[in-house]
Amino acid sequence: MTTYNDDREKAGLAIIEQLGWGQNEGVKELDEDLWRIISEANFGTIWARPGLSLRERELICMAILIAIGAHGVAIHFKHAKEVGFTDDELKEIILQTIPYAGLPRALSAMALFKRIQGGEEPKL
Repeated sequence: MTTYNDDREKAGLAIIEQLGWGQNEGVKELDEDLWRIISEANFGTIWARPGLSLRERELICMAILIAIGAHGVAIHFKHAKEVGFTDDELKEIILQTIPYAGLPRALSAMALFKRIQGGEEPKL
């Protein structure tokens, strides 16, 4: 039997809402257990911690996702304005990754960013 922490799940869902993701329905449709773990453990435990703002956490997250070449950065690009990022700042984040993550990762992220700017919906 799987047990969940309702307080952490609620905290996680509040963070996801603040990020502009709704209830993260795409992940919930993919797998409800995965959705609950992400909501509770990632957002309800890590993202809800004091010490960094959501904007700072989002910046770190986007930089890491760009560096590892994760396509999931698209949802962060789409909703980054919810925590105060402008398109110009997102572009600079991508450019800043070039010397650390490499040009191919930055090229991929920039192409993805441009598609999101053009209205394409992020995909899992």
